[in-house]
Amino acid sequence: MIADWIWSLPVLLAMGAAGWIYAYRKQNVNIVDSLWSLFFLAAAVVYMLLAGERAASSWLLLALVAAWSLRLSLHLSLRNAGKSEDHRYAAMRQRNPRFAKQSLVTVFGLQAVLAWMISAPLAAAIATPAAPGLLHLIAVALFALGFFFEAVGDWQLKQFRSDPGNRGKVLDTGVWRYSRHPNYFGEACIWWSFFLFALAAGHAWTLVAPLLMTFLLLKVSGVSLLEKDIEERRPAYRRYVETTSAF
Repeated sequence: MIADWIWSLPVLLAMGAAGWIYAYRKQNVNIVDSLWSLFFLAAAVVYMLLAGERAASSWLLLALVAAWSLRLSLHLSLRNAGKSEDHRYAAMRQRNPRFAKQSLVTVFGLQAVLAWMISAPLAAAIATPAAPGLLHLIAVALFALGFFFEAVGDWQLKQFRSDPGNRGKVLDTGVWRYSRHPNYFGEACIWWSFFLFALAAGHAWTLVAPLLMTFLLLKVSGVSLLEKDIEERRPAYRRYVETTSAF
């Protein structure tokens, strides 16, 4: 299992390098957002190709990873098409004149390595599959919940932003009524569901992966980063924070 996991690292690094070449030519690293979920799909395919036994639970897990990965990548690709570089990356480029070259390591390489680390439950569950059981049922239910919040949240936000009358307003209906970041909540649910597949296979040590993903979503690149200055740009968001859970 460890050997299978290690074999996926050069594949993900190669994908990151290809993404960097495209971004370097465009002088826009937005493609890394679309690439993120595809790292995991590529890793899962590697694990399946190397697996000695391709059990039903492994095929199910691969299907779930593919559904999540392709939907998210397509959504982000359509959202970013024709747009200028995301303000996060634009600020990094402005602060650092060597950002274009260094982003090979600081953006694409870093995300490839993080994806490799977080893909450990996929490697464990596919390499040593378990017979279908209660944990798999719970995992599928949790995945469905996460996928619903993520997909519906993205769709509702797109519809909200398409109405010029909502400029400056805060979306607080639909799934956004229950979470300020339903897509991040959904993402966390999905990764905990993947961990349950690994747990069913006897690999409790892969708990580090969903914990790391949840930490990143809450404290690093997710909630904390997005809400850093949002109340200054949209005063109505302050009330939203007071009445709605972040996650």
